[in-house]
Amino acid sequence: MNDAPFERVVFPKKGEVVGIVESMLGSNRVMVRCEDKKIRLCRIIGKMRKRVWVHVSEAVIVRPWEFQADNRGDIIYKYNYTQANVLRKRGILTI
Repeated sequence: MNDAPFERVVFPKKGEVVGIVESMLGSNRVMVRCEDKKIRLCRIIGKMRKRVWVHVSEAVIVRPWEFQADNRGDIIYKYNYTQANVLRKRGILTI
């Protein structure tokens, strides 16, 4: 029996993109391969820094910066394994 509570899946809003963490660079910097076929240097936002641990090959939501949108962004949400599978089934996460 699974005692884990059900968590709702957060879908990306307008201006946000789903991606997979490729490598950890240190100092809250992460390389993310995004669904729009771009690799971005992202930073983990302040409210997530010490509360949520991000690892390689996990699914995240990235909000690209207004300037350098093709190269930089902020990680604003991390999906767990079950949520990432729901995204794959719905065709949102294909990489």
